[in-house]
Amino acid sequence: MTSKIFRSIILVAGSILTASFLLVFGVMYSYLTLQLQEELRSEAIYVAKAVELSGVDYLKELKEENRITLVSNDGTVLYDSEVNIDSMENHANRKEIKEAVETGEGDDERYSDTLSEKTMYHAVRLENGDILRIAQRQETVFNLLLSFVHPLLYILAFMFLLGAFLARQVSRKITEPMNSLDLEHPEKNQSYDEIAPLLTKIYRQKSMIKEQLEEEKKKQEEFEIITENMEEGFLVIDSKMEILSCNSSTKKLFEIEEIGKHQNVLTLNRTEKFQKVIERVLEGRHQETELELEESQYQMIANPVFQEKGQGVAGAVLVFMDITERMQGERLRREFTANVSHELKTPLTSISGFAEIIQNGIVKPEDVPKFAGNIFKESQRLISLVNDIIKLSQLDEGIMPYEPEFLSLKEIAKEVVARLQEPAKKKSVHLEVEGTDEKIKGVRPVLEEIVYNLCDNGIKYNKENGSVKISIERKPEGVTLSVIDTGIGIPVSSQNRIFERFYRVDKSHSKEIGGTGLGLSIVKHGAAYLGATIKLESIVDVGTSITLLFPKVIEE
Repeated sequence: MTSKIFRSIILVAGSILTASFLLVFGVMYSYLTLQLQEELRSEAIYVAKAVELSGVDYLKELKEENRITLVSNDGTVLYDSEVNIDSMENHANRKEIKEAVETGEGDDERYSDTLSEKTMYHAVRLENGDILRIAQRQETVFNLLLSFVHPLLYILAFMFLLGAFLARQVSRKITEPMNSLDLEHPEKNQSYDEIAPLLTKIYRQKSMIKEQLEEEKKKQEEFEIITENMEEGFLVIDSKMEILSCNSSTKKLFEIEEIGKHQNVLTLNRTEKFQKVIERVLEGRHQETELELEESQYQMIANPVFQEKGQGVAGAVLVFMDITERMQGERLRREFTANVSHELKTPLTSISGFAEIIQNGIVKPEDVPKFAGNIFKESQRLISLVNDIIKLSQLDEGIMPYEPEFLSLKEIAKEVVARLQEPAKKKSVHLEVEGTDEKIKGVRPVLEEIVYNLCDNGIKYNKENGSVKISIERKPEGVTLSVIDTGIGIPVSSQNRIFERFYRVDKSHSKEIGGTGLGLSIVKHGAAYLGATIKLESIVDVGTSITLLFPKVIEE
């Protein structure tokens, strides 16, 4: 007994000493590494300032132990103090370079293939966009730590010997009272505290069981919280098709309030497609299909859950994802492609026909200008359509080649009104601008295109002697620009679709008026690009009001 206690104490003491040694070593290593990083950062900032003042020649004259690299903003290595730059690859994807390009400074620590050792890096972005990087091998840290190893080992050995001496003394003290125990009446040994480890062990076992139960309960609660907050429907069934668990999204999807005990999953949906998926997934096969529920489309993904040691399928996990928006997007894409093809084909066919007639000499000389005018008209229509498609593409991709600036809404509104005076005069439509002179931050061509298209539509679809008014107003939530006309209005059934590409409320009337059918779509995408929201109000035969709300900005 004494030897066992002695060995146990020695083992514990040795473990604690070893752990303490490793902890001290680790703390010192971390501290020295942090110091090295800070020194590396300070050195990088200092050298960067010097390079900005003296140029690359400063680096060539600098006698530095650390490796210095100069990289352009596209990743090309311009200078390296240790390696020939012709043999170095592009550094654009290096972590510290990317961080420096984005934030001004970047750090990384990795194993260098070039130097075959672990290296720390710190990069700083210069004023011209180039990146200065300084690298330092971590062998410096290890060398410093090695200088502490010998004293620490001596201390460790001394503490181990001291622990062995104390362990022997303690083990003897522990065993002495145990030899005098009354084993016949152990319950009378109340004053003997050394029996406490046995009771402590029982207590610990009970505590461990309790903690495990609480942990399992916590995991169950976390699982329920996660599944309940999922937008996707989540359903778990057993091998008998009985529902074990489902979230609120599933209940909402199948329009049920509660799941009954031992309820069969086929009661949720009795379609043949749903039934086949359930049967096949319980045979151990992954299944995916699409379900149409009410007016929505859902993707159903079913994965089998296998028992241990190949004992078959224990059940299945079913996930229902709403893909209605994606399917609508696909439909709109197909419609857009078909509409573009049709819209492009029409003017091209006219141009080709007129040109062929002129080429074959069928047209009288006095009629040539008329046919040429038709060709020019259709060409302009084609150019306008292509330009609108390009604008939409640029807005979709967010690649407008312009810089944002502070713009006067009233100034732009007046410019648009001046451009539209002639078509407004032909239709006897009165144009006016009212409101305060407010400024927003945006892109001038995009804003001009938005206001122009709104006013152009207001004129085209207006009545004789009607009016189009541009109203500018500052509100607590931002600045509004409203285009209000007294035109033919938009039916309620079409108001949700008028911003779709090529959508026309009255196709026959639209053909007489002309246009590409992309004006309001450009307005929608342009407003999104500028961070504005659109509000539409329209009454048939009364007029239409389209309001753009621009967010608040602080003028610099």
